[in-house]
Amino acid sequence: MLVEGAVLDAEGSRPGYVLFRRGRVAEVGRLGTDSTHGRTSKVRGIVIPAPVNAHVHLGDAVSVREPPRGPIAGIVANPGGYKFRLLRESTDGEKRTAMRTALMRMAREGIAAAVDFREEGRAGVELLRAASKGTGIRAVALGRPLQRPVDPEELRSLLAIADGIGLSSARDETESTLRTVADACRAAGKRFALHASEAVREPPERYLSVRPDLLVHLARATADDLASVRAARVPVVVCPRSNALFGRQPDLRTMERLGIPVLLGTDNAMFHAPSIWRELEFAYVATRLKGRPASAPFLARAALVEPWRWLGEPDAARIEAGTSARPLIVRLPPEDAAYQVVTRTTEHLIARARPGRSSTPR
Repeated sequence: MLVEGAVLDAEGSRPGYVLFRRGRVAEVGRLGTDSTHGRTSKVRGIVIPAPVNAHVHLGDAVSVREPPRGPIAGIVANPGGYKFRLLRESTDGEKRTAMRTALMRMAREGIAAAVDFREEGRAGVELLRAASKGTGIRAVALGRPLQRPVDPEELRSLLAIADGIGLSSARDETESTLRTVADACRAAGKRFALHASEAVREPPERYLSVRPDLLVHLARATADDLASVRAARVPVVVCPRSNALFGRQPDLRTMERLGIPVLLGTDNAMFHAPSIWRELEFAYVATRLKGRPASAPFLARAALVEPWRWLGEPDAARIEAGTSARPLIVRLPPEDAAYQVVTRTTEHLIARARPGRSSTPR
């Protein structure tokens, strides 16, 4: 299959063609070169890396009703909030089925990986592992220990099967807990992520002193706070739709200006479908509405490039021959490719180039 139009990846956007053989990129080149002559089964569109949903709580997908209204603390607080009551009252089978359904939804939309902040200790991570089998989604499990104070044995057991730890807001944990978990993650070679400045502003030293690998939200962070985050070289994952439900938005314009590596996630599955395409479109429109627009190339990188860098797989964000990545083909006009992908992918079919398929993707 030959796709002519544009390539949008870690190197930015450029006119070009991509030749696929057996689902892999065999050749990438400029339009109008001899390499494209005589080819059949041409498709016009944009070739992009498969996106990553960099922050999601898949266990919440077990919810089948509109969550109660009110402050987010009353909804997601542990142990008395709606979310944790829901998790306790649901069976393992119900949660596993709900997570699998959400993962399959992401797979249909071309998402290749999801970073799940998995509650419920080791058992929660085991549920995610079972739910993700056969979905085609790489489920990155950031577990959360149950005991407070942290039980070292529980933490070791959790880190043995998880990809790291993802804690709630820094202000919800003691300094001792933060340091214990951060140190254990580093010793195990695993990732440490932390929610910060979501509902209220938290001083940057509170969450930066423990040297997290990833911060989530920063919806209440000031420009000075963001400058501190940039100086500490910590990536940030933002979830604009989830934040908007509670009357706030991350300052994406300032994050872009400062050069902070930004990733995109869909947050609680009980609030929104885990569609990275809806998240991209909303992020673009919300920043325009606020009068502080983030650029389409910046937002595209948040879904297609920065998450792969954070996962240590930069080749997955490049469209080039010889990589193991399986890019997506988006049937959109190739002019202004980043804008097209960010704002219009929800309206168009997406397909992976599949082995043995030479026809236009359906």
